[in-house]
Amino acid sequence: MHPIKHFRTIIKHRHMVLRHCIKAGIPIQGLLHDLSKFSPTEFIPGAMYFQGSRSPNEAERERNGYSTAWLHHKGRNKHHFEYWIDINTASKRYEPVQMPNRYLIEMFCDRVAASKVYRGEQYRDSDPLEYYLKGIERGRPIHPKTAKKLHFLLKMLAEKGEDATFRYIRQMKK
Repeated sequence: MHPIKHFRTIIKHRHMVLRHCIKAGIPIQGLLHDLSKFSPTEFIPGAMYFQGSRSPNEAERERNGYSTAWLHHKGRNKHHFEYWIDINTASKRYEPVQMPNRYLIEMFCDRVAASKVYRGEQYRDSDPLEYYLKGIERGRPIHPKTAKKLHFLLKMLAEKGEDATFRYIRQMKK
């Protein structure tokens, strides 16, 4: 169990997301980002499965076949596309819903910050795109318009860097 290391990682990640959210023009979302990680439902498994190089949710999922922390987290944080899945009234099936731009932007900030925290000195601006593409290959349920916008932003980051991407995001927000 690594509660101190896990706590430090959460704080580092939140501060980085806050910096990115300020650059993106959504500072309040940055301040409120991931507060559920301090709840016992998320914090305890996070400390138990902490490794420092990847999300503890992945390790919990490998051990148990699911992650209680992730199930709690995605249901309370609108910056995760998994939050935006609901029953389609026509098909009567669970389907992804298009994310509002403000949460899409926070998701972008979150992904960039997570890549920086877990990759450390090895971080490159292409890392968040590569991680996203691996998830899409596994068939993650994301609305096509949300996927297209996120892919565009991650590709812009990989090709043009942070300054150009955050400039674009601030314009997109208007």
